[in-house]
Amino acid sequence: MIKRPDYIKKGDAIGITAPSFGPGTEPYSLMYPIAKQNIIERGYRIIEGATIFKTDGLGMATDPAFAAAELTDFYKREDINAIISAGGGELMNETITHVDFDELKNYPPKWFLGYSDNTNFIFPLVTITGVQGIYGPCISEFAMDWQDTQKDSFALLEGSKSSFDGYKRFVDPEKEEKAAKNPDEMPDGETIYTQEYLRAPYPLNADRELVTFVPDNGELRPAQIEEVQMEGILLGGCLDILTNMTGTRFDRVKEFKKDNPDIIWVIEACDLNPMSIRRSLWNMREAGWFEATKGFVIGRPHASWKQNMMGVDQYNAVTDVLKGLGVPVIMDAEIGHIDPMLPIVMGARARITVSGNDLNISYL
Repeated sequence: MIKRPDYIKKGDAIGITAPSFGPGTEPYSLMYPIAKQNIIERGYRIIEGATIFKTDGLGMATDPAFAAAELTDFYKREDINAIISAGGGELMNETITHVDFDELKNYPPKWFLGYSDNTNFIFPLVTITGVQGIYGPCISEFAMDWQDTQKDSFALLEGSKSSFDGYKRFVDPEKEEKAAKNPDEMPDGETIYTQEYLRAPYPLNADRELVTFVPDNGELRPAQIEEVQMEGILLGGCLDILTNMTGTRFDRVKEFKKDNPDIIWVIEACDLNPMSIRRSLWNMREAGWFEATKGFVIGRPHASWKQNMMGVDQYNAVTDVLKGLGVPVIMDAEIGHIDPMLPIVMGARARITVSGNDLNISYL
């Protein structure tokens, strides 16, 4: 059984640690104190790790062994009730080299919130330690005037809500962002980050359009009027990270699936182009990760949005690899790097319902 951590309540302490990048440089260093104050005003205490303002690491905030020691310590500490990651990044895989996920089974389960590179911790936290984790915004996102992403993240942490509707509008990378999101630039090239910029809401500029495929005679065809519903354990994260975990000592997916066969894969891509997405999904499929799955929810891809490489685009990069599995695939969901993101409890059992352009995730 995958354990659900205790929900947090006013007066509890939230630990902030940087297992990958942190708010050591602008604009994140300016956003962090605002985010911290917003959470304090909600009624929580903040315990800061020594890693969060470090900038002495190569490709990350600091030495990965030091970052792992702090992350592990924060998870074990009785005076910390939940952890929010200080940032995403690139090389958190080197941090988890020094994390013993089997040892963490001996400690009370604790909420961990983060996304992108934090897949390196959340995925084995679920599949090895057997504890749910929240794939959602890192600390800097809480600096803005809170919208659904921030409110829903704390609704999950606090247990105040169990059913979440998808977000109707998003930030289309192909469209120009409004001026409030652009920092002022001085004649000498220096960037001045204004309070307006740091607190500005997401510059939503497009209506969400889900693209849903249903199995049909060994193929995946676009859904017409069908309501698509699937139920299972949510599992996944950032594809860039997941494909690199495949086959390592942190890959215990086959063992995990013995007790949790009904998996709904929730996946999004950051830096991968369409070819890389296709190769990565093939890699995971051939490793047996997708056997007996219940379906897929695929987030809008950041780098691959509207790309086409020799006929391969963000859609057939997915459907051509997954069509033989005989399960539905929901695409362009608001999960991942294109704002806003819907936070997801990885390791939780949920029912996902899609009807046309409406998406609902209800935790069971």
